[in-house]
Amino acid sequence: MPGNNLLNTNTVNLGDLLGNGRIYHVPPFQRDYSWQEEQWEDLWQDIVELIKEPDGRHYMGALVLEDQGERRYSIIDGQQRLATLSILSLAIIGRIAQLSETGVEPEKNSQRVQELKAGFIGQRDPASLIESAKLNLNEGDDPFYQDYLIRFRSPKNPRSLSKSNQQLWKCFNYYSERVAALDEDSNDGLSLALLLSKTIATKLLFISITVDDELNAYTVFETLNARGLELSATDLLKNFLFSRVKVGADLESLRRRWARIIGTVRQERFPELLRFHFLCDTPRIRSERLFKHARGRIRDASDVFNLLDDLESRADLFSALRDPSHEFWIEEPGCKAHIVELNLFRATQMTPLLFAAYERFSSENFRRALRLVSAITFRYTVVSGLNPNELELVYHRAAKAVLKGEATSIPEVFEILKSIYVDNDKFKHDFSRLAISSRGPRKKLIKYILCKLEEDESGIAINPETEPGTIEHILPENPAATWDNSISIEHWDNVTYRIGNMTLLEVTKNRTIGNQAYSEKALSYADSRYEITRMIPEHAPEEWTVSYIDDRQQKMAKRAAHIWRSDFDADS
Repeated sequence: MPGNNLLNTNTVNLGDLLGNGRIYHVPPFQRDYSWQEEQWEDLWQDIVELIKEPDGRHYMGALVLEDQGERRYSIIDGQQRLATLSILSLAIIGRIAQLSETGVEPEKNSQRVQELKAGFIGQRDPASLIESAKLNLNEGDDPFYQDYLIRFRSPKNPRSLSKSNQQLWKCFNYYSERVAALDEDSNDGLSLALLLSKTIATKLLFISITVDDELNAYTVFETLNARGLELSATDLLKNFLFSRVKVGADLESLRRRWARIIGTVRQERFPELLRFHFLCDTPRIRSERLFKHARGRIRDASDVFNLLDDLESRADLFSALRDPSHEFWIEEPGCKAHIVELNLFRATQMTPLLFAAYERFSSENFRRALRLVSAITFRYTVVSGLNPNELELVYHRAAKAVLKGEATSIPEVFEILKSIYVDNDKFKHDFSRLAISSRGPRKKLIKYILCKLEEDESGIAINPETEPGTIEHILPENPAATWDNSISIEHWDNVTYRIGNMTLLEVTKNRTIGNQAYSEKALSYADSRYEITRMIPEHAPEEWTVSYIDDRQQKMAKRAAHIWRSDFDADS
């Protein structure tokens, strides 16, 4: 392929893929075979439908291949499907071999076995009698595939096999049973040969995407971003890292350390950890350029192990930042409430700064850093709804300053973050108009805000996660027509989810008052145990109007500016 091409795509069938002497390799450190019976059954039912429909076709998805020259290809994505189809082919060929061995057209069926194996599996070297396979699996699965499945040998003790080897063996047995169970008209050598060479080989279609190097493979993967792709960005990054280590003992060490990191942060989140790690010293690393950046920084085994040293030291914190119940916080009890907040706000951009603060500051100052970024996030993202893309660059600057010793205290960190700290005038203005729907996943956010307002008003600590009170809409979500006397119908949609129209209320009271008139609701509010609720009848003794909502929410905004603030904000 010309070096300036990113990719070459075309639609191919299985016969096209396996023809013309092409050889496919699964990279040695790619994940093991993992398909289960559910996937095997789906594929089999698709093939059964194709048997019934002579003109039918079935789309098998995209294959991403790296052209390594001389008709050899590395499978970047699609190994599970190709491995399964190879095993299905072996099950059909094995059934034809059984027919030959039991005297059913022995010569013809023996010839069919040889031709089908050569076309779909590989050819045997006439001297060594070793199969030259068209498909080579990863280092954990290929020995079993080559030494047992291709040679139709049964393992003496299947239970002693690795998990993935067991799945390969179960897959072979599953399809062998399905093939043997075909009706008599479809279970002779000729019909089975046609099933493989015509139906499976020509009617299963793939989009073949061929790239010329691993960088383009990563770019294609990120561009596709399709649901159901078997390979993840983590697999590609892993293959790249392992390819830089050549010594056997180093590879064993790398495997152990890789397993520890993935066990800590989970497979799908490794690219996120890696990106935030790089953002500590390099700005603006987009997810789609992560592989290119990694390739530029990691050139040999020494670089790989230095990277793993850093990632191992940050993996626990990275995982704990997304999990308030993580055991990491047992030794940092003052931090948990802020972790709950950051997860409630769905905030991750501050991660590089938190890496740096944890590594350079005391526990107390790390807690203060958490409080600071929580206040910034609430103001910037939750209330003012400003562009989140601006956050990463500012947090990168702060992280780098901390790690280089240029910012040695929380006040110095705040000076760097000032540009993303929404000032009080704007914050109070935006909070006074804040509306959040309680019908979706943000219901917890509303309760959190109301609990913090109540806590500040009453002076009594409240945990929003355990507080039994419910969210009460003063103007109900489904108001009766009588409400039009105080708030006209055309304003209902605009004010129902305003924070000023919501409060905390005991469960039994909330259930009882439903969507009653305001005069009835006010009686329940007056003896509520929540201070912000008891104040409502005092604030609006006779009716509930838009002007009362505005006034109440403006007062809430003043209180909010005091609650969600930096320790260094003298104006709150």
